This record gives sequence, structure tokens and C-alpha cells, in this order.
Amino acid sequence: MQSTPFIQSRFLIVAALALAAFAFIAGCKSTPATPANANANAGSEVATDDAALAARVKAAIVADPELRVLPMSVATYRGVVQLSGYVESEGQIQKALAVARGVPGVQSVSNELHLRSQ
Repeated sequence: MQSTPFIQSRFLIVAALALAAFAFIAGCKSTPATPANANANAGSEVATDDAALAARVKAAIVADPELRVLPMSVATYRGVVQLSGYVESEGQIQKALAVARGVPGVQSVSNELHLRSQ
């Protein structure tokens, strides 16, 4: 039979290792986190808002008889509207910019409209 000091030392080693293991596992406790798709949903809302804003700006441009016939593109990003395409006069550029600025939700308008060479 083994001596008592040998058994006691083995018991102390196992107890120390178990205590260290429990401390390590307790440090790995998970914390509540935000859902993985929370940021994706926020981006989706911005994209939806931008698409709706672009549709409203395009509708406002098409409602104007002078502007509806012009090949103009409307793009939006976070409330900034970009108008691009070709127009026939500087007056049409100014009118398109004014119409776009008049739509609720437009933060600013970027002008990429160019005069058509004649």
C-alpha cells in the first residue's frame, strides 16, 4: 500500500489542476452580444431609404415636362443625390438641381450633368 504523504501530494496536485481548469473555464464565460445581423439590418434600412429617395427624385424630375425627356440618371447614397446624364442647356441643369433639392429627405445634390455637344 502507498504511503499517506504520497496520496496527499497527488490529491493536492489534482486539486490544483482542477482549480486552475475551473478558473480558466469561468474566464471564458460568454457575454450577451448584439445579433449578428443587427448591423446588416441597419445597412438594409439605409439602402431602402436611398432607393425610396431616388425613386421620389426621379418621379419629381419626370413630373417636369422640360426634364422628363432628358436621359438623366439618379443615384443616392445616405441622402446625397447624384444626377448624371446629358442635357441641352445650363438652364436645364439648374432646374434639375432645384427639383432634386426640393424633394424631402435630400441632404445634398451632386451634379454630374453635362451639356450635350451640338
